[in-house]
Amino acid sequence: MFGRHHHDHWGRHERRHDCAPGGRWGRRRSGDDEEGGFGRGGFGGRGGRMFGHGDLRLVLLALIAEKPRHGYDLIRAIEEKFGGAYAPSPGAVYPTLTLLEEQDYIAAEAQSGTKKLYQATDAGRAFLEENAVALKGIQSRMDLAAHAFSVHSTPEIVRESIRTLKQALHMRRGPWTAEEAERVRKLIEATARQIVGGPEN
Repeated sequence: MFGRHHHDHWGRHERRHDCAPGGRWGRRRSGDDEEGGFGRGGFGGRGGRMFGHGDLRLVLLALIAEKPRHGYDLIRAIEEKFGGAYAPSPGAVYPTLTLLEEQDYIAAEAQSGTKKLYQATDAGRAFLEENAVALKGIQSRMDLAAHAFSVHSTPEIVRESIRTLKQALHMRRGPWTAEEAERVRKLIEATARQIVGGPEN
């Protein structure tokens, strides 16, 4: 567990940063303060947090210590650990990375565009060692949550199709006329009804 100094420090910033809503991940997979969460006390119900105070920082730092990563890579890595059922929102991850930089636990190398490649510093690796017991507990709870979610988890092949649909909506040519919007709406809603109805006999 965290010592008093670390717990107080992380807790103050956790309230400021990690409760940020938003992101494009959907209801179950959006901000860390949304439903279906677990913290240091175990699983939560509606209104629970997926990560307790300081947990997301330890998870991100541990992933970066494994190998240098971009912010989007970190989101996808956590999503994979939950079997695709949950991913932290960019609104929680990027402020957390900024705080880790401010504390000299990670260093960011600017790359093309606005991308940053994050690497763990010696101070960051030392902090992980100091909090190894807490990190192991978080990882165990993540494994339990992933197992619980797996019963209802959407298969990866379907998630890829959803991403393809979103990309198609962004890349379609021509203006969004009322007629075109209605045509696309009917296509999507007809498909949604067929999905809910299940396979035809």
